[in-house]
Amino acid sequence: MNILLLGSGGREHAMACKIAESSHCDTLFVAPGNAGTALVSKTKNVELSPTDFASIGDFVLHHDVKMVVVGPEAPLVAGIADYFADNIRLRNVAVIGPRRQGAQLEGSKDYAKEFMMRHNIPTAAHRTFTPDTLAEGLDYLGTLEAPYVLKADGLAAGKGVLILDSLEMARAELTDMLKGGKFGEASAKVVVEQYLSGVELSVFVLTDGKHYHILPTAKDYKRIGEGDTGPNTGGMGSISPVHFADSAFMHKVETRIVQPTVRGLHQEEIPYKGFIFVGLMAVPCKDGSGSFDPYVIEYNVRMGDPETESVFPRIKSDIVDLFERVWRGNLQQTTIDIDSRAAACVMMVAGGYPGSYEKGHEINGLDDVSGSLVFHAGTRLDASGKVVTNGGRVLCVTTLDSSMPSALLKTYQQVDKISWQGSNYRHDIGQDLLKMMI
Repeated sequence: MNILLLGSGGREHAMACKIAESSHCDTLFVAPGNAGTALVSKTKNVELSPTDFASIGDFVLHHDVKMVVVGPEAPLVAGIADYFADNIRLRNVAVIGPRRQGAQLEGSKDYAKEFMMRHNIPTAAHRTFTPDTLAEGLDYLGTLEAPYVLKADGLAAGKGVLILDSLEMARAELTDMLKGGKFGEASAKVVVEQYLSGVELSVFVLTDGKHYHILPTAKDYKRIGEGDTGPNTGGMGSISPVHFADSAFMHKVETRIVQPTVRGLHQEEIPYKGFIFVGLMAVPCKDGSGSFDPYVIEYNVRMGDPETESVFPRIKSDIVDLFERVWRGNLQQTTIDIDSRAAACVMMVAGGYPGSYEKGHEINGLDDVSGSLVFHAGTRLDASGKVVTNGGRVLCVTTLDSSMPSALLKTYQQVDKISWQGSNYRHDIGQDLLKMMI
């Protein structure tokens, strides 16, 4: 079959590689793609915006596309699955991604919190405020202990969460978010929540709306600086699996979070065919046993980036076969085969990112990489066919190996072979978890 994948980042490059491996895939179109996706076998980049539903629909009809896989969140929150379902000529095309209502799990932090409350899913205590209730919000902050967590309700490109140590600063930022438009429409409402102390990790679920499979765990690194310092980014690297997410911990995740989430969607008659990204905080148990309890920090309604770049290479099953089962609603009739090796990925970014940065610098050393995967995130081909930078996060280097230390070591050896003017990366990806393993 012909398949259309929407998106242009490292996540989509990793997904494109896995989709193109499938015996079910004849041609894979990526819209708009990048210099990396252009090199994947059976794959063609097409100039389409992921949120231009009319053009996407026309393209699907003219190129006999049978499946659309949605990479980023914006088209899902805007209702691309509804657009296809409501069009008599498109409704039989398999769209891998939830409808608009289900996508509100990511599109609105307040909606997600209320969903968790209805289904007794463990999460941090919280309240939501608007410009009209700002005074109440300022008072509520005074009832909490530092640090203070402020979350823009809507989509803010991964940068709408503030964690602040000072009550004075928290009150100032809440005011700026609600009255000053700090994050635009995304902060027309703000969720203020209790800070949870623990270790973050990501759990990914593939579901047909009733049945599900849990994919490999991962941990990503958001801050630009070593030791998780500096401003948030879209992600500076990731590792998979997370060593402390053992069978006992994952049993808690499945019974307390995954099952209630999927069951809740089904009970509320919310059509959902696609991925659920569960951002978790593993909080140490109070009994001193050294074990952890999982709490939901957030839902996303698609795969994460750069977590996809460490999770997808570990999936050995035919991903298109899994997607077809998601669409047909019989996901329970198959299993997922996972590579037992560890995966470590390091994101290389443009100088100045996540602030202002330059584009168009030639990338050197790509042909020197061996034994690792290089996923393009912000690249393009220039007029002469050279690969040049075209974004803040530029490349992600991933290595699979028998242990996490060796996977990280080999990844950094390959990262050092690649360069461009101003290139930057973190040198400590995964080191926090390695220290926990000692």
